[in-house]
Amino acid sequence: MKLWGGRFKKSTDKLVEEFTTSLLFDKRLYREDIAGSIAHVKALARAGIIESKEADALIAGLSEIYRQIESGKFSFDVGDEDIHMAIERALIDKLGPLGGKLHTARSRNDQVALDLRLYLKQSITSLIKSIMAFQNVLIEKAEKHLDVIMPGYTHLQVAQPILFAHHLMAYFFMLLRDLDRLKDCYRRTDVLVLGSAALAGTSFEIDRQFLAKELGFSTVSQNSMDAVSDRDFVVEFLAASSLVATHLSRLAEEIIIWSSQEFSFIELDDAFSTGSSIMPQKKNPDVAELVRGKSGRIFGNLIAMLVVLKGLPLAYNRDLQEDKEALFDTFDNLQLSLETMKGLISTMKIKAQNMFLAADGNFIAATDYADYLVGRGVPFRAAHEIVGEIVKYCNQENKQLSHLSLEELRNFSQLFEEDALKLADTRTVVERRLSFGGTASKSVKRQLREAKLILNKEQKWLAEA
Repeated sequence: MKLWGGRFKKSTDKLVEEFTTSLLFDKRLYREDIAGSIAHVKALARAGIIESKEADALIAGLSEIYRQIESGKFSFDVGDEDIHMAIERALIDKLGPLGGKLHTARSRNDQVALDLRLYLKQSITSLIKSIMAFQNVLIEKAEKHLDVIMPGYTHLQVAQPILFAHHLMAYFFMLLRDLDRLKDCYRRTDVLVLGSAALAGTSFEIDRQFLAKELGFSTVSQNSMDAVSDRDFVVEFLAASSLVATHLSRLAEEIIIWSSQEFSFIELDDAFSTGSSIMPQKKNPDVAELVRGKSGRIFGNLIAMLVVLKGLPLAYNRDLQEDKEALFDTFDNLQLSLETMKGLISTMKIKAQNMFLAADGNFIAATDYADYLVGRGVPFRAAHEIVGEIVKYCNQENKQLSHLSLEELRNFSQLFEEDALKLADTRTVVERRLSFGGTASKSVKRQLREAKLILNKEQKWLAEA
């Protein structure tokens, strides 16, 4: 007989049991479920609903079940439907009718919402730690290769020379926005819903402020119907995670391109590469490819959750059971992607000479020639056209800008002087980008200093979360 089966004449069909059970995946919530139940027992005792000795027995029984699950000795039965019923049934088996008092003044509706919020708070802090560890690797790699110049691209066409460190720090600041989004999601997840019961609250005088303090929540939900049906916090997490996955996928794509023979900007460590089953010479960037691939899976979880929610009337509906697989899958794959990419980036070898050769030439200093003329009073659009003519001339003569004499430059503008001949030096081009946030080494060093200060502040947030 099901714990809820009093009004039923027939047993549940085995096919229905298999179809409706969530125990196979939600059993990972056992820590949160038992923690919530122990706090609930204390609240029942404080309200005088159960005696203190009953509370002690219930807490002892729950603690024993926790140890059994931890040690792998607990027997799960698909007939229990979910982790909540599995634990409650085990408690009743241990304590008899006393175990049945546990569910006083609560419903599985507020119970599962509580468990999810407890789980997600921990998951967010875990992801934030992983992101910060990855950011530290980016900083370390950037500092180690601060003098390396590479081509910067727009439209995947060589555009202007940049420092490789500048490129890496772009991802640091992308991930910093991800941290902010996850912290914001944490704030809206950090709400106690226990005490909302099925949808209308409970007739028992449960001290919800006590429960919030006991379980580490900063605030209490205001509306019981909203509390049990709300999964916005799950959607927010999936959305924030999708952006983290987007950023990792973008970096993975660049790693794949850079490691190709055509670019040969980097060499991946053997420990983070795979070979071909047929071609002995191959060294494949499979780690980066899988990170890129998993981003689509994470996006799919977000869309699936939005579709589940979009037509649900208030309050709880069983459709919401679909939230957990999406949440667990996203967390697991994103955490693994972060850890794997951290190892890949920290071990990859930088081919500085190849990067520099790709940046040197290719009219990469053309904008500097235009800026030179602007500095002598030429409107930028006119300067742009003049330098365009110079590039066209170079293409016709099979020359680079650095090959041009002063006389050749003056064929296009009499404003060019002797100092214009130094404009084509690639390192000089980089060091001219002194604007705040630019690629000059002075600017990149400032970014690195700021990044370290930021991570120190984030550590303080983690300590207080």
